[in-house]
Amino acid sequence: MIQFAIVGCGHIAKKHVEAIQKAPGAELVAVCDTNPQRLQEYVTEYGIKGYTDLAEMLQDDSIDVVNICTPSGYHAPLAVQAADAGKHIIVEKPIALTLEDADAIIEACQRNGVKLSVVHPNRFRPAIQVLKGAMEEGSFGKLSHANATVRWNRNQEYFDKDPWRGTKALDGGVLMNQAIHNLDLMIWMMGEPEEVSSFSATRLRNIEAEDVSVGVVRFKNGALGVVEAAVTIYPRNLEETLSIFGESGTVKIGGPTANRIETWKMESYSDDKIADLIATIDQDPMGKPGHQCIVEDMVVSIKENREPVVTGEDGKKALRLILALYQSAEENHPVRV
Repeated sequence: MIQFAIVGCGHIAKKHVEAIQKAPGAELVAVCDTNPQRLQEYVTEYGIKGYTDLAEMLQDDSIDVVNICTPSGYHAPLAVQAADAGKHIIVEKPIALTLEDADAIIEACQRNGVKLSVVHPNRFRPAIQVLKGAMEEGSFGKLSHANATVRWNRNQEYFDKDPWRGTKALDGGVLMNQAIHNLDLMIWMMGEPEEVSSFSATRLRNIEAEDVSVGVVRFKNGALGVVEAAVTIYPRNLEETLSIFGESGTVKIGGPTANRIETWKMESYSDDKIADLIATIDQDPMGKPGHQCIVEDMVVSIKENREPVVTGEDGKKALRLILALYQSAEENHPVRV
């Protein structure tokens, strides 16, 4: 068994617990949090060891992987500390809030010969997987453009639950916290971005960072991208979509959480093939939970000594794009990525 420990016993840690419990070959053995009360809840519920001091937990030689589930601004020092202790790392998105911190994590893992995976779970959704397959087959022909839209609601109560939420130092806004999944997918599908232009605002939520953002991207292959992200949608989440347009294909993956095929038109696909594809996705649009896929992949990566599917460099690409969008909005001009 590959033994896992979690750092940070907040909301997202629950998904990591469930993922580890369901993943073959994985076992949760410890958690760490500086809040004794919150820590004890996990210790009691799951019957595992609890630590308020990370250094003490890292002395446990039985721990193979450390999952970093703290506020984003704390990812880098904790991940570096765990890597220096010889532990493999799964870090929640975003990998960090600065490129310097992302590089520090990547370098620490390389220096210590440990695996690093960043949690971008939407890549594993069935509709996204078949879209990626079509992209790799060249079914779209020459790419025209892509559109990533996140029209969600995160009310003031959401941000007030924890003082770090919506802060620039520890969290970021809608791009860094919610739309980063869609930007990761856009890069994964379209390739490296080259230049961006963006506007952002804090319109409805009492937070430091942005609650709405719109932007455009030019990719190195010449294709364009449009980004719209907001947590200001009344009264609840409306939609999350990823659309790809090419000379011989049009696909829109949509629904409240971008997991259903709303449009699939492709020159190389027969009507029957498209109907079968949509019917298959509709049977189980969410598929296996993405966090579980990340954990299972880490287990296999360790046993087969290969790179994880979602690497630290992948996490850095999404971060780099977001930081360029932030810079463009702040400086009011296009920015090279």
